[in-house]
Amino acid sequence: MRKHFGLDVGATVIAEERDEGVLFRPAVTLPVEVYTNARKAEFLLNNALPGEDYARAREAVKAFGIDPDSISHIKPKTVRKKRP
Repeated sequence: MRKHFGLDVGATVIAEERDEGVLFRPAVTLPVEVYTNARKAEFLLNNALPGEDYARAREAVKAFGIDPDSISHIKPKTVRKKRP
C-alpha cells in the first residue's frame, strides 16, 4: 500500500479515526528554529524604535545576561523633537 500511494519508508502520515476505519494521509513537517538568547537579543535590538523602546530592549537584553553592546545590531537614529 505504501508503494501504491507513493509514501517513502519513514514518511510522516496523519492517522484519523473515521466511522469506516482509519484514514492515513501524508503530512508535511517543517523544522523549528530554536532561538538562542543572543539571537533573541539581536531581534530585540534591531527592531526597537528610537527612545524608550530601544532603552527597554537594552534592558531586556541585559536580563538575558548579555551586554547589549556585544550584540551586532543597527542602533536606531535619535528622533529630534520639533521646535514649537
